[in-house]
Amino acid sequence: MSTYSLEDVAKHNEKSSCWLVIHEGIYDVTKFMEEHPGGEEVLLEQGGRESTEVFEDVGHSTDARELMAKYKIGDLCDEDKAKIKKVAEKSKFPEPSQSEGSLSAWVVPTAIALGATSLYHLFLKHQTSSS
Repeated sequence: MSTYSLEDVAKHNEKSSCWLVIHEGIYDVTKFMEEHPGGEEVLLEQGGRESTEVFEDVGHSTDARELMAKYKIGDLCDEDKAKIKKVAEKSKFPEPSQSEGSLSAWVVPTAIALGATSLYHLFLKHQTSSS
């Protein structure tokens, strides 16, 4: 299979020739545009670009992922793979440590719920004593 640069891909951003980079693979989606469930505009908007994040944000089905193989024409060159990884790392949010994430996932909501319950009971108690 051939390798292409981001510069090569960028030249294919029109209805007559539309390529996408998804997970470092190069896909010629020109013949798929009319069949695309989201419409051809979605593909044209991403044409000639690295589109992995947009592709994943949509949540494509297993069938869609299998269909992609039909349109794959090559892979991104190693130099541009490195560029994409650097950009992805810079834009990535730091992930909390495993223990920190799991602790805050239930402690904070529980504390808020207990606080709200306490305030509600104080409010009710105040309402009944002032009546």
